Amino acid sequence: MPHLRSAALALACLWSVPAAAQLHYTVDVRQPASHSAQVTLRVDSLPARDSVFQFAATAPGTYQTMNIGRFVRDLRATDARGRVVPTRQLSVNAWHVAAPSRVRRVTYRVLDTWNTPVTEFPVYPMAGTAIEPDHALLNAHALLGFPRSMQGSRVTVKLLHPRGWTVETPLRQGPQGYEADSYDHAVDSPFLLGRSLSTASLDVTGVPVRIAVYSPGERVSAGQLRDAMRGTLLAAGRFLGRLPVDRYVFLFRFAPPKEGQAMGAWEHGQSSEYVLADRPDTTGVGAGTTSIAAHEFFHVVTPLNIHSEIIEHFDFETPTPSQHLWLYEGVTEWASDKMQQEAGLMTLDAYLGEVAAKVMTDRERFDTTYSLARLAATSYTAEGARQYNNIYLRGAVVAGLLDIRLLQLSGGRDGLRNLLVDLARDYGKSRPFPEDSLFRIIAARTSPEVLDFFARYVQGNERLPIKEYYALLGIDVVENEQGTPTGFIVRPDATPEQRRLRDAWLQGGTDAVEKAAA
Repeated sequence: MPHLRSAALALACLWSVPAAAQLHYTVDVRQPASHSAQVTLRVDSLPARDSVFQFAATAPGTYQTMNIGRFVRDLRATDARGRVVPTRQLSVNAWHVAAPSRVRRVTYRVLDTWNTPVTEFPVYPMAGTAIEPDHALLNAHALLGFPRSMQGSRVTVKLLHPRGWTVETPLRQGPQGYEADSYDHAVDSPFLLGRSLSTASLDVTGVPVRIAVYSPGERVSAGQLRDAMRGTLLAAGRFLGRLPVDRYVFLFRFAPPKEGQAMGAWEHGQSSEYVLADRPDTTGVGAGTTSIAAHEFFHVVTPLNIHSEIIEHFDFETPTPSQHLWLYEGVTEWASDKMQQEAGLMTLDAYLGEVAAKVMTDRERFDTTYSLARLAATSYTAEGARQYNNIYLRGAVVAGLLDIRLLQLSGGRDGLRNLLVDLARDYGKSRPFPEDSLFRIIAARTSPEVLDFFARYVQGNERLPIKEYYALLGIDVVENEQGTPTGFIVRPDATPEQRRLRDAWLQGGTDAVEKAAA
Protein backbone atom coordinates (compact mmCIF):
# COMPACT_ATOMS: atom_id res chain seq x y z
CA MET A 1 0.00 0.00 0.00
CA PRO A 2 2.98 2.44 -0.13
CA HIS A 3 1.65 4.00 -3.34
CA LEU A 4 -1.68 4.80 -1.63
CA ARG A 5 0.10 6.43 1.31
CA SER A 6 2.18 8.48 -1.15
CA ALA A 7 -0.96 9.54 -2.98
CA ALA A 8 -2.66 10.53 0.27
CA LEU A 9 0.43 12.51 1.31
CA ALA A 10 0.49 14.26 -2.06
CA LEU A 11 -3.18 15.20 -1.74
CA ALA A 12 -2.62 16.51 1.77
CA CYS A 13 0.25 18.67 0.50
CA LEU A 14 -1.89 19.91 -2.37
CA TRP A 15 -4.70 20.93 -0.03
CA SER A 16 -2.22 22.76 2.19
CA VAL A 17 -0.91 24.95 -0.64
CA PRO A 18 -2.54 28.39 -0.36
CA ALA A 19 -4.44 29.69 -3.36
CA ALA A 20 -2.65 32.27 -5.47
CA ALA A 21 -3.14 35.76 -4.10
CA GLN A 22 -5.88 37.68 -5.88
CA LEU A 23 -7.22 41.21 -5.85
CA HIS A 24 -11.03 41.36 -5.95
CA TYR A 25 -12.37 44.81 -6.81
CA THR A 26 -15.93 46.07 -6.87
CA VAL A 27 -16.43 49.31 -8.79
CA ASP A 28 -19.78 50.93 -8.09
CA VAL A 29 -20.99 53.62 -10.53
CA ARG A 30 -24.68 53.35 -9.68
CA GLN A 31 -24.67 57.07 -8.76
CA PRO A 32 -23.19 58.39 -12.01
CA ALA A 33 -24.40 61.95 -11.47
CA SER A 34 -21.74 62.21 -8.75
CA HIS A 35 -19.02 61.76 -11.41
CA SER A 36 -17.30 59.33 -9.06
CA ALA A 37 -16.98 55.64 -8.30
CA GLN A 38 -17.02 53.82 -4.99
CA VAL A 39 -14.27 51.18 -5.02
CA THR A 40 -13.89 48.21 -2.68
CA LEU A 41 -10.88 45.90 -2.73
CA ARG A 42 -11.21 42.52 -1.01
CA VAL A 43 -8.12 40.44 -0.22
CA ASP A 44 -7.56 37.22 1.71
CA SER A 45 -4.57 38.94 3.31
CA LEU A 46 -1.71 41.26 2.50
CA PRO A 47 1.94 40.33 2.94
CA ALA A 48 3.20 41.70 6.26
CA ARG A 49 5.92 43.63 4.43
CA ASP A 50 3.43 45.25 2.04
CA SER A 51 2.71 48.45 3.94
CA VAL A 52 2.18 50.72 0.91
CA PHE A 53 -1.05 51.00 -1.04
CA GLN A 54 -0.21 52.51 -4.42
CA PHE A 55 -2.09 54.51 -7.06
CA ALA A 56 -0.72 55.07 -10.54
CA ALA A 57 1.52 58.03 -11.31
CA THR A 58 1.10 57.20 -15.00
CA ALA A 59 0.24 54.30 -17.31
CA PRO A 60 1.93 52.53 -20.23
CA GLY A 61 1.66 54.30 -23.56
CA THR A 62 0.51 57.68 -22.18
CA TYR A 63 3.93 59.28 -21.59
CA GLN A 64 2.41 61.76 -19.17
CA THR A 65 2.23 62.29 -15.43
CA MET A 66 -1.27 61.54 -14.11
CA ASN A 67 -1.00 61.27 -10.31
CA ILE A 68 -4.28 59.43 -9.82
CA GLY A 69 -3.95 59.79 -6.05
CA ARG A 70 -5.19 63.37 -6.52
CA PHE A 71 -8.66 62.01 -7.29
CA VAL A 72 -8.92 59.62 -4.30
CA ARG A 73 -11.11 60.44 -1.31
CA ASP A 74 -11.86 58.76 2.07
CA LEU A 75 -9.50 55.78 1.81
CA ARG A 76 -10.15 53.29 4.62
CA ALA A 77 -8.74 49.85 5.44
CA THR A 78 -10.52 47.32 7.69
CA ASP A 79 -9.88 43.84 9.05
CA ALA A 80 -12.02 40.70 8.90
CA ARG A 81 -14.26 42.00 11.70
CA GLY A 82 -14.70 45.44 10.14
CA ARG A 83 -12.30 47.16 12.52
CA VAL A 84 -10.29 50.04 11.09
CA VAL A 85 -6.65 49.43 10.23
CA PRO A 86 -4.86 52.79 10.47
CA THR A 87 -3.64 54.38 7.21
CA ARG A 88 -1.94 57.65 6.36
CA GLN A 89 -1.09 59.28 3.06
CA LEU A 90 2.65 59.22 2.33
CA SER A 91 2.65 61.06 -0.98
CA VAL A 92 0.25 62.08 -3.72
CA ASN A 93 -0.10 58.45 -4.89
CA ALA A 94 0.82 56.30 -1.87
CA TRP A 95 -0.85 55.41 1.46
CA HIS A 96 0.87 53.68 4.38
CA VAL A 97 -1.02 50.76 5.94
CA ALA A 98 -0.12 50.25 9.61
CA ALA A 99 -0.84 46.49 9.87
CA PRO A 100 -1.11 45.04 6.34
CA SER A 101 -1.47 41.41 7.47
CA ARG A 102 -4.77 42.36 9.18
CA VAL A 103 -6.27 44.01 6.11
CA ARG A 104 -9.18 42.28 4.37
CA ARG A 105 -10.86 45.27 2.74
CA VAL A 106 -9.85 48.67 1.37
CA THR A 107 -12.53 51.17 0.37
CA TYR A 108 -12.36 54.65 -1.13
CA ARG A 109 -14.14 57.00 -3.47
CA VAL A 110 -12.40 58.16 -6.66
CA LEU A 111 -13.47 61.16 -8.73
CA ASP A 112 -13.52 60.90 -12.48
CA THR A 113 -10.80 62.74 -14.39
CA TRP A 114 -13.11 64.18 -17.06
CA ASN A 115 -15.17 66.35 -14.70
CA THR A 116 -12.64 67.07 -11.93
CA PRO A 117 -10.60 70.25 -12.45
CA VAL A 118 -6.86 70.09 -11.72
CA THR A 119 -4.25 72.85 -11.74
CA GLU A 120 -1.50 70.79 -13.40
CA PHE A 121 -0.97 67.51 -15.23
CA PRO A 122 -4.42 67.22 -16.85
CA VAL A 123 -5.19 63.60 -17.69
CA TYR A 124 -5.77 62.68 -21.32
CA PRO A 125 -9.53 62.05 -21.64
CA MET A 126 -9.08 58.67 -23.33
CA ALA A 127 -6.66 57.58 -20.58
CA GLY A 128 -8.77 58.66 -17.62
CA THR A 129 -12.36 58.17 -16.50
CA ALA A 130 -15.64 59.82 -17.42
CA ILE A 131 -18.68 58.92 -15.33
CA GLU A 132 -21.86 60.52 -16.69
CA PRO A 133 -25.59 60.01 -16.05
CA ASP A 134 -26.04 57.81 -19.14
CA HIS A 135 -22.59 56.24 -19.71
CA ALA A 136 -19.05 55.81 -18.43
CA LEU A 137 -15.55 55.28 -19.80
CA LEU A 138 -13.38 53.51 -17.22
CA ASN A 139 -9.66 52.81 -17.09
CA ALA A 140 -8.35 50.57 -14.32
CA HIS A 141 -5.28 52.65 -13.41
CA ALA A 142 -7.57 55.67 -12.84
CA LEU A 143 -9.75 53.65 -10.45
CA LEU A 144 -7.81 50.85 -8.81
CA GLY A 145 -5.11 51.21 -6.22
CA PHE A 146 -3.02 48.13 -5.40
CA PRO A 147 -0.61 46.78 -2.77
CA ARG A 148 2.85 47.30 -4.23
CA SER A 149 3.96 43.68 -3.96
CA MET A 150 0.77 42.40 -5.65
CA GLN A 151 1.04 44.11 -9.05
CA GLY A 152 1.40 40.65 -10.62
CA SER A 153 -1.57 39.09 -8.79
CA ARG A 154 -4.72 38.04 -10.62
CA VAL A 155 -7.50 40.63 -10.63
CA THR A 156 -11.28 40.44 -10.78
CA VAL A 157 -13.44 43.51 -11.34
CA LYS A 158 -17.13 43.43 -10.48
CA LEU A 159 -18.99 46.37 -12.02
CA LEU A 160 -22.13 47.73 -10.40
CA HIS A 161 -23.93 50.08 -12.76
CA PRO A 162 -27.42 51.51 -13.36
CA ARG A 163 -30.11 49.19 -14.64
CA GLY A 164 -30.25 48.98 -18.43
CA TRP A 165 -26.57 49.75 -19.04
CA THR A 166 -24.49 47.39 -21.18
CA VAL A 167 -20.73 46.84 -20.90
CA GLU A 168 -18.05 46.49 -23.57
CA THR A 169 -14.47 45.49 -22.69
CA PRO A 170 -11.75 43.16 -23.98
CA LEU A 171 -11.77 41.31 -20.64
CA ARG A 172 -13.60 38.03 -20.26
CA GLN A 173 -16.25 37.71 -17.58
CA GLY A 174 -15.98 35.02 -14.90
CA PRO A 175 -18.10 34.04 -11.91
CA GLN A 176 -16.67 36.82 -9.71
CA GLY A 177 -16.48 39.55 -12.36
CA TYR A 178 -14.25 40.51 -15.24
CA GLU A 179 -10.95 38.65 -15.03
CA ALA A 180 -7.42 39.95 -15.62
CA ASP A 181 -4.15 38.05 -15.28
CA SER A 182 -2.53 40.93 -13.37
CA TYR A 183 -2.90 44.59 -12.50
CA ASP A 184 -1.03 45.42 -15.72
CA HIS A 185 -3.55 43.35 -17.70
CA ALA A 186 -6.43 45.18 -16.02
CA VAL A 187 -4.88 48.54 -16.96
CA ASP A 188 -4.58 47.25 -20.52
CA SER A 189 -8.34 46.59 -20.65
CA PRO A 190 -10.70 49.59 -20.61
CA PHE A 191 -14.49 49.57 -20.16
CA LEU A 192 -17.17 51.49 -22.04
CA LEU A 193 -20.63 51.12 -20.55
CA GLY A 194 -23.92 52.91 -20.88
CA ARG A 195 -27.59 52.90 -21.70
CA SER A 196 -27.45 53.41 -25.48
CA LEU A 197 -24.25 51.91 -26.84
CA SER A 198 -24.30 50.81 -30.47
CA THR A 199 -22.15 47.87 -31.57
CA ALA A 200 -20.95 46.30 -34.80
CA SER A 201 -18.50 43.55 -35.80
CA LEU A 202 -16.30 42.45 -38.66
CA ASP A 203 -13.62 39.85 -39.31
CA VAL A 204 -9.96 40.73 -39.99
CA THR A 205 -7.69 37.80 -40.96
CA GLY A 206 -9.95 35.46 -39.00
CA VAL A 207 -9.87 37.67 -35.89
CA PRO A 208 -13.23 38.98 -34.63
CA VAL A 209 -13.19 42.77 -34.29
CA ARG A 210 -15.94 44.52 -32.34
CA ILE A 211 -16.81 48.23 -32.38
CA ALA A 212 -18.75 49.92 -29.56
CA VAL A 213 -19.88 53.55 -29.69
CA TYR A 214 -21.38 56.01 -27.25
CA SER A 215 -22.73 59.05 -29.08
CA PRO A 216 -25.05 61.69 -27.56
CA GLY A 217 -28.29 61.57 -29.44
CA GLU A 218 -26.94 58.53 -31.32
CA ARG A 219 -25.63 60.72 -34.14
CA VAL A 220 -22.72 58.35 -34.80
CA SER A 221 -23.28 54.59 -34.90
CA ALA A 222 -20.93 51.64 -34.68
CA GLY A 223 -22.19 50.42 -38.05
CA GLN A 224 -21.22 53.69 -39.72
CA LEU A 225 -17.73 53.55 -38.23
CA ARG A 226 -17.33 49.90 -39.21
CA ASP A 227 -18.15 50.74 -42.82
CA ALA A 228 -15.79 53.74 -42.79
CA MET A 229 -12.94 51.76 -41.18
CA ARG A 230 -13.38 48.45 -42.99
CA GLY A 231 -10.89 49.11 -45.78
CA THR A 232 -8.17 50.31 -43.42
CA LEU A 233 -8.62 47.41 -41.00
CA LEU A 234 -8.47 44.87 -43.80
CA ALA A 235 -5.38 46.68 -45.15
CA ALA A 236 -3.76 46.27 -41.74
CA GLY A 237 -4.51 42.57 -41.86
CA ARG A 238 -2.88 42.23 -45.28
CA PHE A 239 0.09 44.32 -44.17
CA LEU A 240 0.75 42.00 -41.22
CA GLY A 241 -0.41 38.70 -42.73
CA ARG A 242 -2.41 37.94 -39.58
CA LEU A 243 -3.24 40.00 -36.52
CA PRO A 244 -1.20 38.92 -33.47
CA VAL A 245 -4.33 38.83 -31.26
CA ASP A 246 -7.34 36.52 -30.99
CA ARG A 247 -9.92 39.33 -30.68
CA TYR A 248 -10.02 43.11 -30.71
CA VAL A 249 -12.40 45.80 -29.43
CA PHE A 250 -12.71 49.46 -30.46
CA LEU A 251 -14.32 51.68 -27.79
CA PHE A 252 -15.51 55.11 -28.98
CA ARG A 253 -16.84 57.86 -26.77
CA PHE A 254 -18.07 60.93 -28.63
CA ALA A 255 -18.43 63.92 -26.33
CA PRO A 256 -18.83 67.71 -26.48
CA PRO A 257 -15.29 69.13 -26.51
CA LYS A 258 -14.13 71.11 -23.49
CA GLU A 259 -12.05 74.24 -23.81
CA GLY A 260 -8.37 73.47 -23.46
CA GLN A 261 -8.92 69.71 -23.31
CA ALA A 262 -7.44 67.65 -26.12
CA MET A 263 -9.26 64.67 -27.57
CA GLY A 264 -7.47 61.55 -28.72
CA ALA A 265 -6.97 57.81 -28.60
CA TRP A 266 -5.03 55.25 -26.57
CA GLU A 267 -3.88 51.80 -27.64
CA HIS A 268 -4.10 48.51 -25.73
CA GLY A 269 -3.21 44.88 -26.33
CA GLN A 270 -6.63 43.80 -27.55
CA SER A 271 -8.44 47.11 -27.76
CA SER A 272 -8.17 50.84 -28.25
CA GLU A 273 -10.27 53.64 -26.85
CA TYR A 274 -11.19 57.00 -28.32
CA VAL A 275 -12.60 60.22 -26.93
CA LEU A 276 -13.52 62.37 -29.92
CA ALA A 277 -15.53 65.53 -30.47
CA ASP A 278 -19.19 64.82 -31.05
CA ARG A 279 -20.29 66.06 -34.47
CA PRO A 280 -23.39 65.41 -36.56
CA ASP A 281 -21.40 65.05 -39.82
CA THR A 282 -20.99 61.28 -39.83
CA THR A 283 -19.06 61.31 -43.12
CA GLY A 284 -16.45 63.60 -41.63
CA VAL A 285 -16.41 61.64 -38.41
CA GLY A 286 -15.81 58.42 -40.31
CA ALA A 287 -12.96 59.84 -42.37
CA GLY A 288 -11.24 61.39 -39.39
CA THR A 289 -11.72 58.34 -37.23
CA THR A 290 -10.22 56.04 -39.85
CA SER A 291 -6.90 57.88 -39.75
CA ILE A 292 -6.74 57.76 -35.95
CA ALA A 293 -7.88 54.13 -35.80
CA ALA A 294 -5.25 53.07 -38.34
CA HIS A 295 -2.53 54.28 -35.99
CA GLU A 296 -4.03 52.78 -32.83
CA PHE A 297 -4.86 49.47 -34.49
CA PHE A 298 -1.26 49.00 -35.63
CA HIS A 299 -0.16 49.24 -32.00
CA VAL A 300 -1.04 45.53 -31.77
CA VAL A 301 2.49 45.18 -33.22
CA THR A 302 4.43 47.98 -31.53
CA PRO A 303 4.72 48.16 -28.58
CA LEU A 304 2.26 45.42 -27.66
CA ASN A 305 4.08 42.59 -29.43
CA ILE A 306 7.49 44.24 -29.87
CA HIS A 307 8.65 45.98 -26.71
CA SER A 308 11.52 46.15 -24.28
CA GLU A 309 11.73 44.86 -20.74
CA ILE A 310 10.94 48.37 -19.45
CA ILE A 311 7.49 48.23 -21.04
CA GLU A 312 6.97 44.61 -19.96
CA HIS A 313 7.60 45.39 -16.28
CA PHE A 314 5.97 48.78 -15.97
CA ASP A 315 6.63 50.89 -12.88
CA PHE A 316 3.37 52.67 -12.04
CA GLU A 317 5.02 54.57 -9.18
CA THR A 318 8.10 56.01 -10.93
CA PRO A 319 7.99 55.22 -14.66
CA THR A 320 11.24 54.66 -16.52
CA PRO A 321 11.18 55.91 -20.12
CA SER A 322 12.22 53.53 -22.90
CA GLN A 323 14.64 54.85 -25.52
CA HIS A 324 12.56 53.09 -28.18
CA LEU A 325 9.69 55.55 -28.34
CA TRP A 326 10.73 55.98 -32.00
CA LEU A 327 9.61 52.36 -32.50
CA TYR A 328 6.44 52.43 -30.43
CA GLU A 329 5.00 55.64 -31.86
CA GLY A 330 7.10 56.75 -34.84
CA VAL A 331 7.09 53.40 -36.63
CA THR A 332 3.40 52.93 -35.81
CA GLU A 333 2.53 56.29 -37.37
CA TRP A 334 4.58 55.41 -40.48
CA ALA A 335 2.86 52.02 -40.77
CA SER A 336 -0.64 53.51 -40.41
CA ASP A 337 -0.05 55.46 -43.66
CA LYS A 338 2.14 52.92 -45.47
CA MET A 339 -0.32 50.07 -45.10
CA GLN A 340 -3.03 52.25 -46.66
CA GLN A 341 -0.74 53.21 -49.54
CA GLU A 342 0.16 49.57 -50.21
CA ALA A 343 -3.52 48.59 -50.16
CA GLY A 344 -4.48 51.30 -52.64
CA LEU A 345 -6.52 53.25 -50.07
CA MET A 346 -4.06 56.15 -50.24
CA THR A 347 -2.54 57.34 -53.51
CA LEU A 348 1.21 57.68 -53.81
CA ASP A 349 0.83 61.46 -54.11
CA ALA A 350 -1.26 61.54 -50.94
CA TYR A 351 1.28 59.39 -49.08
CA LEU A 352 4.18 61.59 -50.14
CA GLY A 353 2.10 64.62 -49.19
CA GLU A 354 1.80 63.21 -45.68
CA VAL A 355 5.58 62.79 -45.51
CA ALA A 356 6.17 66.35 -46.71
CA ALA A 357 3.69 67.76 -44.19
CA LYS A 358 5.41 65.90 -41.35
CA VAL A 359 8.84 67.19 -42.39
CA MET A 360 7.64 70.79 -42.65
CA THR A 361 5.96 70.68 -39.24
CA ASP A 362 9.07 69.11 -37.69
CA ARG A 363 11.25 71.91 -39.07
CA GLU A 364 8.87 74.79 -38.31
CA ARG A 365 7.33 73.91 -34.93
CA PHE A 366 9.83 71.75 -33.06
CA ASP A 367 13.46 71.84 -31.96
CA THR A 368 15.33 69.98 -34.72
CA THR A 369 18.34 69.52 -32.42
CA TYR A 370 16.18 67.41 -30.10
CA SER A 371 16.95 63.79 -31.04
CA LEU A 372 14.35 61.04 -30.91
CA ALA A 373 16.35 59.35 -28.15
CA ARG A 374 16.34 62.55 -26.08
CA LEU A 375 12.63 62.98 -26.71
CA ALA A 376 12.05 59.50 -25.32
CA ALA A 377 14.26 60.09 -22.28
CA THR A 378 12.43 63.30 -21.36
CA SER A 379 8.91 62.22 -22.29
CA TYR A 380 7.66 62.37 -18.68
CA THR A 381 9.02 65.87 -18.11
CA ALA A 382 7.61 69.31 -18.94
CA GLU A 383 10.55 69.89 -21.29
CA GLY A 384 9.93 66.65 -23.17
CA ALA A 385 6.18 67.27 -23.29
CA ARG A 386 6.80 70.37 -25.41
CA GLN A 387 8.59 68.23 -28.01
CA TYR A 388 6.53 65.05 -27.61
CA ASN A 389 4.17 65.39 -30.57
CA ASN A 390 7.17 65.38 -32.89
CA ILE A 391 7.46 61.63 -32.32
CA TYR A 392 4.50 61.29 -34.71
CA LEU A 393 6.19 63.56 -37.25
CA ARG A 394 9.97 63.17 -37.32
CA GLY A 395 9.56 59.70 -35.79
CA ALA A 396 7.40 58.60 -38.72
CA VAL A 397 9.73 60.24 -41.27
CA VAL A 398 12.72 58.41 -39.76
CA ALA A 399 10.80 55.13 -39.94
CA GLY A 400 10.13 55.77 -43.64
CA LEU A 401 13.82 56.42 -44.25
CA LEU A 402 14.72 53.23 -42.37
CA ASP A 403 12.31 51.33 -44.63
CA ILE A 404 14.10 52.67 -47.72
CA ARG A 405 17.52 51.90 -46.25
CA LEU A 406 16.57 48.31 -45.39
CA LEU A 407 15.19 47.77 -48.89
CA GLN A 408 18.36 49.21 -50.41
CA LEU A 409 20.60 46.96 -48.30
CA SER A 410 18.55 43.85 -49.18
CA GLY A 411 18.23 44.57 -52.88
CA GLY A 412 14.52 45.36 -52.50
CA ARG A 413 13.66 42.14 -50.71
CA ASP A 414 13.15 43.12 -47.08
CA GLY A 415 11.92 46.44 -45.73
CA LEU A 416 10.70 47.65 -42.37
CA ARG A 417 7.40 45.81 -42.83
CA ASN A 418 9.11 42.40 -42.91
CA LEU A 419 11.33 43.33 -39.97
CA LEU A 420 8.29 44.17 -37.83
CA VAL A 421 6.46 40.96 -38.73
CA ASP A 422 9.55 38.88 -37.94
CA LEU A 423 10.22 40.64 -34.63
CA ALA A 424 6.57 40.26 -33.56
CA ARG A 425 6.75 36.54 -34.37
CA ASP A 426 10.02 35.93 -32.50
CA TYR A 427 9.31 38.10 -29.45
CA GLY A 428 5.60 38.69 -28.94
CA LYS A 429 3.43 39.88 -26.11
CA SER A 430 5.23 38.15 -23.23
CA ARG A 431 8.83 38.04 -24.48
CA PRO A 432 10.43 41.49 -24.38
CA PHE A 433 13.76 42.37 -25.95
CA PRO A 434 16.56 43.79 -23.76
CA GLU A 435 16.25 47.58 -23.68
CA ASP A 436 19.87 48.16 -24.75
CA SER A 437 20.01 45.43 -27.42
CA LEU A 438 17.40 46.33 -30.06
CA PHE A 439 19.73 48.09 -32.47
CA ARG A 440 22.13 45.14 -32.38
CA ILE A 441 19.23 42.71 -32.83
CA ILE A 442 18.06 44.60 -35.92
CA ALA A 443 21.62 44.80 -37.30
CA ALA A 444 22.06 41.03 -36.87
CA ARG A 445 18.81 40.40 -38.78
CA THR A 446 19.48 42.91 -41.55
CA SER A 447 22.91 44.53 -41.97
CA PRO A 448 25.55 46.00 -39.64
CA GLU A 449 25.24 49.22 -41.65
CA VAL A 450 21.94 50.08 -39.98
CA LEU A 451 23.83 50.78 -36.74
CA ASP A 452 25.16 53.94 -38.37
CA PHE A 453 21.59 54.93 -39.33
CA PHE A 454 20.41 54.61 -35.72
CA ALA A 455 23.44 56.47 -34.39
CA ARG A 456 22.84 59.40 -36.73
CA TYR A 457 19.05 59.75 -36.86
CA VAL A 458 17.62 58.13 -33.71
CA GLN A 459 20.32 58.52 -31.07
CA GLY A 460 21.80 61.57 -32.80
CA ASN A 461 20.20 64.70 -34.23
CA GLU A 462 21.73 64.92 -37.71
CA ARG A 463 19.63 66.50 -40.47
CA LEU A 464 17.58 63.75 -42.08
CA PRO A 465 18.84 62.64 -45.54
CA ILE A 466 15.41 62.93 -47.14
CA LYS A 467 16.63 64.07 -50.55
CA GLU A 468 19.33 61.39 -50.75
CA TYR A 469 17.11 58.49 -49.68
CA TYR A 470 14.13 59.31 -51.89
CA ALA A 471 16.50 59.78 -54.81
CA LEU A 472 17.21 56.04 -54.50
CA LEU A 473 13.57 55.56 -55.56
CA GLY A 474 13.70 58.03 -58.41
CA ILE A 475 11.70 60.57 -56.40
CA ASP A 476 12.85 64.19 -56.26
CA VAL A 477 12.32 66.46 -53.26
CA VAL A 478 10.94 69.97 -53.76
CA GLU A 479 12.37 72.45 -51.25
CA ASN A 480 11.53 76.01 -50.26
CA GLU A 481 14.04 78.83 -49.86
CA GLN A 482 14.97 77.58 -46.39
CA GLY A 483 15.78 74.12 -47.75
CA THR A 484 12.73 72.51 -46.14
CA PRO A 485 11.05 69.77 -48.22
CA THR A 486 7.59 70.89 -49.30
CA GLY A 487 6.72 68.11 -51.73
CA PHE A 488 7.92 65.26 -53.93
CA ILE A 489 8.04 64.59 -57.67
CA VAL A 490 8.03 60.99 -58.92
CA ARG A 491 10.43 60.96 -61.85
CA PRO A 492 9.08 59.24 -65.01
CA ASP A 493 12.67 58.97 -66.31
CA ALA A 494 14.01 57.06 -63.31
CA THR A 495 16.83 54.62 -63.96
CA PRO A 496 16.06 50.88 -64.09
CA GLU A 497 17.74 50.46 -60.69
CA GLN A 498 15.62 53.25 -59.18
CA ARG A 499 12.45 51.77 -60.69
CA ARG A 500 13.18 48.31 -59.27
CA LEU A 501 13.72 49.70 -55.79
CA ARG A 502 10.66 51.96 -56.12
CA ASP A 503 8.47 49.04 -57.17
CA ALA A 504 9.69 47.01 -54.18
CA TRP A 505 9.13 49.99 -51.87
CA LEU A 506 5.57 50.51 -53.10
CA GLN A 507 4.73 46.91 -52.19
CA GLY A 508 6.63 46.63 -48.91
CA GLY A 509 9.48 44.56 -50.37
CA THR A 510 9.54 41.63 -52.76
CA ASP A 511 9.60 39.16 -49.88
CA ALA A 512 6.36 40.64 -48.51
CA VAL A 513 4.76 40.23 -51.94
CA GLU A 514 5.90 36.60 -52.17
CA LYS A 515 4.54 35.84 -48.69
CA ALA A 516 1.20 37.43 -49.55
CA ALA A 517 0.96 35.38 -52.76
CA ALA A 518 1.74 32.18 -50.86
